[in-house]
Amino acid sequence: MTFVVTARKWRPQLFEDVVGQQHITKTIKNAIENNRIGHAYIFAGPRGVGKTTTARILAKRLNCTNPNGGEPCNKCEACENFLKSQSLDIIEIDGASNRRIDEIRTLRESVKYAPTTGDYKVYIIDEVHMLTTESFNALLKTLEEPPEHTIFIFATTDIHKVPLTIISRCQRFDFRRIELIEIKNLLKKISEFENIIIDDESLTLIAKKADGALRDAESIFDQVVSFCGNKVEVNLLKQMLNLIDDEIYFEISDAIIGKTFKAAFEVSEKIYSNGWNFIDFTNGLVEHFRNICTVIITKSPNLIDSSENLKTRYLSYVDKFTEGDLLRILTFLSKLQYEIKNTQNQRLKIEISLSHLIGFIQTSTISELITKLESDDISDKKKTDFLDNSKPLENENIVTYSNPLEQNVNKVIKSEKKHEKKNLPNSPAINKELSEKTIPQIDVIKERWNSFQESIIKEKFTLSIIESTIPDRIVNNTIYVLVDHKEDIPILETSGEYISKKLSTMLSYNLHIKFEEKKSSDSANVIENLSDDLESQNNQLIKSIITEFGAKEVK
Repeated sequence: MTFVVTARKWRPQLFEDVVGQQHITKTIKNAIENNRIGHAYIFAGPRGVGKTTTARILAKRLNCTNPNGGEPCNKCEACENFLKSQSLDIIEIDGASNRRIDEIRTLRESVKYAPTTGDYKVYIIDEVHMLTTESFNALLKTLEEPPEHTIFIFATTDIHKVPLTIISRCQRFDFRRIELIEIKNLLKKISEFENIIIDDESLTLIAKKADGALRDAESIFDQVVSFCGNKVEVNLLKQMLNLIDDEIYFEISDAIIGKTFKAAFEVSEKIYSNGWNFIDFTNGLVEHFRNICTVIITKSPNLIDSSENLKTRYLSYVDKFTEGDLLRILTFLSKLQYEIKNTQNQRLKIEISLSHLIGFIQTSTISELITKLESDDISDKKKTDFLDNSKPLENENIVTYSNPLEQNVNKVIKSEKKHEKKNLPNSPAINKELSEKTIPQIDVIKERWNSFQESIIKEKFTLSIIESTIPDRIVNNTIYVLVDHKEDIPILETSGEYISKKLSTMLSYNLHIKFEEKKSSDSANVIENLSDDLESQNNQLIKSIITEFGAKEVK
């Protein structure tokens, strides 16, 4: 019995058997059942996804004498003649070899004749974009107003080369690349029917190699079976297709985590000795880290194209990388993809790049650093080591910084935390002790106000506007401070608690602070307050004289 390749043997004969193009087959079936058949169709899409197959099923259904709804019966005389390539009413034309205007003129003459047995004369022109400009122009009028019994079906892998004047006269259907899982399911079905033993990883490799083209996958399947026999082993499959082992990519990701620099040269040697392509390796490495990134972000392996065994391995990286680390790695590898194509010594380029990749320092966000700083489980000494990055923390994840800016930001955070914990009276016992002391005089506060301003600005330069403030008065443990500009008050109030605690520490007394706008009449208030202070001092002097000398005040 003559061998028939899988792509021909398993070519769909019904719309429902077409894989991965349900959005097209359903539309065409509904159009047939509702008697809304167009006079011209154009099927566009990548190779091996079912364009010509769908065109043949449509042509067969249009001339079927015993149809089953929108499907052909494949049993009537018209269907059998088509299956035997003996139908006179369905003409298939290769656009690449019949692209000249003479062939199109012949076609224009033939469309005038009625079909011999069926209801329609169907012309299927494959790779229609290969026709010349003159051929397209000669076809325009016939395509726009063909005889009632004539239908055109065009198929093309490059729709952009087809003139818009042709496209506008046709119903356009865009075929998509077939998903990996659909290719695997069909190959599994074929292997079971053919009594061929093949595992999930081998099916995944074949489907990925096909890159969305079912015909390519079926052709590769035939090659694999010819090489391995009725039992397909993944190692033999990789050897036959010269595929790079996925294990080599996991070696790189593990080396980054463990900082194993020798892995860069070991991997380079494996690629060279096995005759693998360095560009293919780089592309595979990008896909590998894309898979890790997808799993870490989604917390699930469902969105990656891989075997079930490898999906489980990808899940083990959930806590090993951060999103920021993976974005930096993928950016680096994207640049490497471009550079590796233009380098003279690809092996050296790979070794250097992998060494850089393994030496990447893991990063951490500022929010994560602050969380670690505020954690009660970390001692002050460990906090210092953590921020300065001088010593690794025991039993802790080592966090380093990828640039000086990030390190400086964290030093500022450390400095502010240290000052706040050291200088601010947060303890209830301290607050009670301060509140029991004698309330300070306003003139004492004014004398020390300049030094207080300097200490504030030194610790928090963002509060430099405090230079324009003047203490005014104290009422019920609240000190009122005058501000030159009203718009500065909200900024100061935001840090009011900090300023109040800082002032309380300086005065050894618990005071609250309130900011007010300085008004023009403030000078008169200052003079009035000064007079009151002088009068108070005079009264104190008089009382001292009476007490010391036994004098008597005369009014």
